Amino acid sequence: MPKATAILRQCRRAIEDQQLLKVLKSEIAYELSSDRFKDHAINPPVGFVMEWDAPQSQDVLLRRKCETGEEIAVSAMLGPVILETECVFPREVSMKVSLKNPDLPSVLQFDCGVFAKSVEGSEIDIRSAYFLQSPTAWGPSIYKGPPLETLDLFQSKLLEFLVAKGVGSDLTDFLLFYLHKKEQDQYVKWLQKLESIIACQ
Repeated sequence: MPKATAILRQCRRAIEDQQLLKVLKSEIAYELSSDRFKDHAINPPVGFVMEWDAPQSQDVLLRRKCETGEEIAVSAMLGPVILETECVFPREVSMKVSLKNPDLPSVLQFDCGVFAKSVEGSEIDIRSAYFLQSPTAWGPSIYKGPPLETLDLFQSKLLEFLVAKGVGSDLTDFLLFYLHKKEQDQYVKWLQKLESIIACQ
C-alpha cells in the first residue's frame, strides 16, 4: 500500500506541474503579446550616457557632462506601486540627481519622484535637496527650512534649474519607460526560468 500511495502522489504532482506549466505558458504569452512599452525610445536623451544597468539590478545610473564642465549623475529605480492609478506606468520613479561643479568641492543633490501625469508626459516632484561638502563626505547639510512642498515658487525655480541642466521631461519620460520595461523583461525571464525548472522535473 505505501508504494501505491507514493505512485499516486507522483501522479498528482505531475498533474499539478502540468497545470502550473500551462498557467506559466499563458502568463508568458500574455506578457510578450501585450508589450506596453514597445513603441517607446530605448536610448537615453542626448547628452546622457548609461553608466550602470546590470540585468539583475533594479536601478540605473546615467551621467552627463555639461558644456560648462559641470557633471550630472542621475540614479533611478522604480518606487512602490501607485494603487489609485490606471496609468500605463503603475509605479513612480525614485530619482537622485547630483550636480558637481568642477570649481567647487561640493555636490548639490536632489531627491525626486517622477510620475506619469497623463498618457503622455511625466512630472518631477522635488522631495528634498542636500548640499554635500565634498564627494567623499556622506554627511549632507540638510535643508532646515519648511518642507519643499510648501514653497511653490522655490520648488518651481529648482525645477527650472534642473531642466536647464538637462533633467527635464525627455529624461523623466525615458526613465519611466525604461525602468518599467526593464521590470517587465525581468519578470518574463523569471517566468521562463521557472517554466524550464518545472518542465525538467
